[in-house]
Order: sequence, then C-alpha cells, then structure tokens
Amino acid sequence: MLTKLYGKRAEYELLPPERRYSPSFYIATRPFVVTGQPDPDHVSTSYVERQNLSMRMGMRRFTRLTNGFSKKIDNLICAVAMYFLHYNFCRVHQTLGTTPAVAAGLADHVWTIAEIVALLDPPTSN
Repeated sequence: MLTKLYGKRAEYELLPPERRYSPSFYIATRPFVVTGQPDPDHVSTSYVERQNLSMRMGMRRFTRLTNGFSKKIDNLICAVAMYFLHYNFCRVHQTLGTTPAVAAGLADHVWTIAEIVALLDPPTSN
C-alpha cells in the first residue's frame, strides 16, 4: 500500500487567513506491504484517486466547501449506494463498451433507471 502523508509546515502559520481552507502540504510517501509480495513498480494511488474524482464529480455532497452535504449519515449512505448502483449497472463505460456489472458477469444486460426504481420498496400508507 502506498500512503501519502500530509500536514502543516512551519511557514503555514505565517500565511494569511484566506489560505486556511487550502489543502494540506504533501510531506512524504511511505510504501509498505499489507499482504503478499506486490511488485513495487505497480504500486500506485492512481485508481483510488480516479475513483475519488469520479465520486466528487458525480455527487455534489463530496465536493469541497459546498452546501450540498448530507446532514444525516443515512442520507449519505443512500446517496452513495444509488451512485454506485447507477455507475456499475446503468452507465456504459467508454473503456469497457458496457457496464462494469455486465463486464464482470454480474448482470446480463445494461439496466435502466426503471429497473432501479422497481427495486424500491412500495410506499406504505399510514
């Protein structure tokens, strides 16, 4: 696993207040083996960083300094679940030519939004 370390620098304290929302400073990178014997030439954070970017671009609640955040954890959980359901079952990816679920053999066709809505529990009357 490749871990990037971020933190403050001594000169950070001398910056004007408008810089306080800036990202932390990159300090170092520490690679270490979790299990097995990975090839150090193929250890990279690119895949995780790309997934984080896709999430930030696809869900407003993950962009920085916005008012689109979730006030309840349950709302955040549902939003992430809906995003990944659509991302993996409905959205045809250019590099795959189909959805990730079809490519992995988890689905036999590209789902529609109507199929996702059909998964919802019917509303209960009070």
